Amino acid sequence: MTMPNVGDLDDERRHVKLHHEHVSNVSSTEYPGVYPGEDHSWDLQYFKEKLVVQIQRLSGKSIELDIVGVDASIANALRRILMSEVPSIAIENVYVWNNTSVIHDEVFAHRVGLIPMAVDPRLLNMKGSEETPTDRDTIVFKLNVACKHRPKAPRGETDPEKLYINSNVYSRDLVWAPAGDQQTVFAEFPPRPSNDNILLAKLRPGQTLEMELHANKGIGMTHAKWSPVATATYRLLPHIVFRNPIPSHLCEKFRTCFSPGVIEVKDKSDGEKEVVVANPRLESMSREVYRHSEFDGMVELTRIRDFFLFSIESTGAYPPQDLLPESIRIMREKVRTLRRAAEALKQAPNEDEDMEG
Repeated sequence: MTMPNVGDLDDERRHVKLHHEHVSNVSSTEYPGVYPGEDHSWDLQYFKEKLVVQIQRLSGKSIELDIVGVDASIANALRRILMSEVPSIAIENVYVWNNTSVIHDEVFAHRVGLIPMAVDPRLLNMKGSEETPTDRDTIVFKLNVACKHRPKAPRGETDPEKLYINSNVYSRDLVWAPAGDQQTVFAEFPPRPSNDNILLAKLRPGQTLEMELHANKGIGMTHAKWSPVATATYRLLPHIVFRNPIPSHLCEKFRTCFSPGVIEVKDKSDGEKEVVVANPRLESMSREVYRHSEFDGMVELTRIRDFFLFSIESTGAYPPQDLLPESIRIMREKVRTLRRAAEALKQAPNEDEDMEG
């Protein structure tokens, strides 16, 4: 992982300080009137120069990235929007035609509702609770599975997979039934569960599941099944400040006070040893180093207040690199709505004046 160009990490104004049993300096001081002679009023150009967003790791399901130069209120707003307001697709209505399994209809409907769906929600409209389903707002899946004895199964076999056909019902058994022009709209990425191997039910010969499932667009604020992220978390960058050099004979002990990979011990040209911070991201901030009196006054543990390490895992509705931009888009819509409301309030006639008139 590379460290982005994020200014002076040793600036104490950016430090959240971790002590033996408490945390201090937790509030931001970047606002007017805190430091005499310094103007900290908000400036768009300064914000652009200070803002850094850098991807550290990207896979098919998750992303880790740094966001530097924003307040915790902004970072947390993005995280909360990711979980509760970025829309996704989930099964909402289940029409059961035949269910002779041991799972009750209501339990099975709840179970399939939690299957994460690999359907781009940007291609569907929201459906009202009283509206009739259409191909513009509803994806239909069919499930029709019957368990039978497997012909010529080995005598004495006990494995249900070898004894029976369709002994297990998986998410891959959901079959998409395109309607209208959905075949064209979803031609590149047909709707399907994001994981084909989710076990839904166990059947035995004579048992059948036959039903129709309607998936709709929604948000996690309504129900967690519509949350597009499995996890969306952030933490502040750990920062280790050396106040005095670590004695050579204590370097190895000092290294063991931190998470593996955080501290490295190197040999100097004079034969002595020294410690260097190799990867502060790995530090768990256990504060183990504070338990050893020999290190008193030598080191201080801090976190950088405006340096956020984001970790986001997609459920499959969006590529992971699209999740944060979607969250930002929704935040911008909220800001525009608030701005229009404020402008309307400003332009509205003063009711008190009207009453006096």
